[in-house]
Amino acid sequence: MTMRLNWLKGCATALVTPFKKDGSIDDECFKALVERQIKNGVKLLVPCGTTGESVTMSEDERLHVIKMTVEVAKKHKDAKVIAGTGSNNTAATIDFTRKVRRIGANMALVVGPYYNKPTQEGYFRHFKEIANSVKKFPIMLYNVPGRTASNITAETQVRIAEECPNIVATKEASGDFSQIMQIVQNRPTNFRVFSGDDAITVPMLSIGIDGLVSVCSNEIPKETSQMVEAGLKGNFSKARRIHYKILDLTETNFIEANPAPAKFVMKEMGLLENNLRLPLVPVSRASQKKLKAILEELK
Repeated sequence: MTMRLNWLKGCATALVTPFKKDGSIDDECFKALVERQIKNGVKLLVPCGTTGESVTMSEDERLHVIKMTVEVAKKHKDAKVIAGTGSNNTAATIDFTRKVRRIGANMALVVGPYYNKPTQEGYFRHFKEIANSVKKFPIMLYNVPGRTASNITAETQVRIAEECPNIVATKEASGDFSQIMQIVQNRPTNFRVFSGDDAITVPMLSIGIDGLVSVCSNEIPKETSQMVEAGLKGNFSKARRIHYKILDLTETNFIEANPAPAKFVMKEMGLLENNLRLPLVPVSRASQKKLKAILEELK
């Protein structure tokens, strides 16, 4: 049976990693951003995911960012850390997941292998091998076909959930409502489903998901967490109201490759410097203009 985690619900933030002009990690800025999340109602913190530009960081840098997140979270009773540990190398993912468990993360987020394009059996064996190598340490599977070039089907995700008790959730970013509904309908008891797409979270909440791993909450944590909480409580009038208020921002966050738009917005808000690591670059002037207009509208 799937491990039960009572705290695993609501809004999680896929944290951006602030960099200085020289490309180094801005530690003080990062810790301040994590504190801002918790202060504004976000208790699930996800360092070193796609939004955190983890693929451009060394292993030591990723461990450092996760350690900082754990240090801040420990100051707050309900805050939990879901550390991004996935890669397209099963053995390397196992090794890194063991390391984040040792430094105090509460859970791992493991993306489906990218570039390799495994079969469904390959996906199953990949996740089962990881789960068996870190027994009793909870894992959230992450399905994002737009970045990995291959989809983990509903059937495979349910099979993984049924056979791996410590794979306790999925972050579903396929955008395929039929697939998502199949997972929600057929999942084992205690298995949680999270949206991986801000813009469709409210309709996903209506079909029974448990939360959101958000990009938008980097910018507006209070509004995003309130939207998710309202949906979980069945208050869809309030959830829709927030959804439509922030919809332009949630969609324009992906006008160029994430997290470049979000970092520009956060720079405009005075939260960080607008620095990314190659091959990502700051958003174009045309995108800046659109984002500024949305910010003015949102005040």
